[in-house]
Amino acid sequence: MFAVAWGGNEFTPLLVMYRLYHGFSPVEVDLFLFAYVFGIVPGLLLGGPLSDRLGRRPVLLPAPLLTILGSLLLALGADSAALLVAGRVLCGVALGLGMAVGGSWVKELSGPDWDPAAGPGAGARRAAMSLTAGFGLGAGAAGLLAQWAPWPSALSYGVHIAVAVLATAALLRAPETRPAQPAHERAPLTEDLKIPSAGHRRFLFVIAPLAPWVFGSAAAAYAVLPALMSDRTDVPLAFSAVMCLVGLGAGFLIQSLGRRIDDPRNSRGVVVALSFVIAGMLIAVVASFVLTVPMALFASVVLGCGYGMALVSGLQEVQRIAGPDDLAGLTAVFYSLTYLGFATPAIMAALSETFPAVTYPVMFGFGAVAATGCLILVLVKWTAHLPREELADSQ
Repeated sequence: MFAVAWGGNEFTPLLVMYRLYHGFSPVEVDLFLFAYVFGIVPGLLLGGPLSDRLGRRPVLLPAPLLTILGSLLLALGADSAALLVAGRVLCGVALGLGMAVGGSWVKELSGPDWDPAAGPGAGARRAAMSLTAGFGLGAGAAGLLAQWAPWPSALSYGVHIAVAVLATAALLRAPETRPAQPAHERAPLTEDLKIPSAGHRRFLFVIAPLAPWVFGSAAAAYAVLPALMSDRTDVPLAFSAVMCLVGLGAGFLIQSLGRRIDDPRNSRGVVVALSFVIAGMLIAVVASFVLTVPMALFASVVLGCGYGMALVSGLQEVQRIAGPDDLAGLTAVFYSLTYLGFATPAIMAALSETFPAVTYPVMFGFGAVAATGCLILVLVKWTAHLPREELADSQ
């Protein structure tokens, strides 16, 4: 999960490089950023249910190989939109498999059969922290290498390939937690792709309103704000990397506290997450207006906390709701909704170019209002539709 997250986010701090030195427009580079969602969503929606059917290892094993191929195309395609899009899509497929299948695998390995010392919520916390560490270190390494090391458009991808090779070796040693179903017992594939828990009212009214803010807030922190700041610093690539590290570092730290913040008897974790998102959006209004380094970093920290808490609280809610046969599938649906937020930079760039009156402070202000609406809905559903078993265990 760490390796495919590294491959998914190493591209982000390089957006400034592709815009400044390779001739792509702001809208184009943001579309390159979003392109990997077209790989993530199929990887999530197909990989999760297939791993419930075929076992975790066979479905996850291609992920590091795909992310290696994706990084290779990105390294070779700095001036080619087609190669950049293809590389991003392959990295997206790998990340989708890693998130849905890997997240379910980690959750099962964090249970009493494999890890008796793991407490409630350990699986969600470990999965979220693995992803966040990969997102942060991948972006940080890529930005710093591109700023000061040789071969700025290729070296960082080579480093990721080495990381993914090591991950492949580790993956082969991980114990299988869900053996493949015997062929004669398998239902038609179309039946496996159905995810009954996705219709759970808790999912619809608490998790779904939260999900797009996971990467909506993250993208604002480490894609939108660094782009706005690129003319205000002498080292734009390094500053973009620092913004990624600061935002995702804050997310990583708050995820380590996720168990203490989350409460299975109510929506406290989700409310805390949306509160950080709202505060981050309001700070981003000021940061995008004054365009100073301290305000940009402050906004990145708060938005990063929103991302981190939204991810871990959403996963904990999902793992309480999911049935025994659709954990990977429901995890995939949740992650698919989270990646809607990655359209934010491209939409904001397009609106800014098309309608000059729609400034970035105005758009961040609209984001704060929209997040407030989601928070109100979650507060209304504070204790509604809780899974009975989880509620009983917590009392």
